Amino acid sequence: MRTETNEREVQREPLDVEHTQVVDKDPYAGKRDVAYRVMQAVYLVFGVITGLVAIRFILRALGASPNADFAAFVYGITEPLVRPFVGLFGTPQLDGAVFEPQSVVAIIVYALVGWLLGRLVSILMGETRTARVRTTTHEKTSLDG
Repeated sequence: MRTETNEREVQREPLDVEHTQVVDKDPYAGKRDVAYRVMQAVYLVFGVITGLVAIRFILRALGASPNADFAAFVYGITEPLVRPFVGLFGTPQLDGAVFEPQSVVAIIVYALVGWLLGRLVSILMGETRTARVRTTTHEKTSLDG
């Protein structure tokens, strides 16, 4: 039995590969991001202040002992924050529990001030413009087969 082998040389055409990359970028996005981060920082600071005063209000309303470490800590931190509002109203007491309307007023005032400062940052630093800068890159590569 005889086997015959045919060998042929195959010619391949070069393969052209094209790659196009399109990048859209907003040149104002960085400024918007900075304004957003500053606004969030303002909200965080005033949120913490409001939260601490709210904790003070709850501790006083439930009659927490000022000798307890946590209560003393909260009272010490929030005393300067509530001081401007002391004397606006009376402070009713019942069996060690104290209703502090000045704490409620402080919570409302600090929440409003925080919101107003956040909006002010947004107005002064915020960028309302938007744009699109498009960069297009073409590459053509030839692959030999």
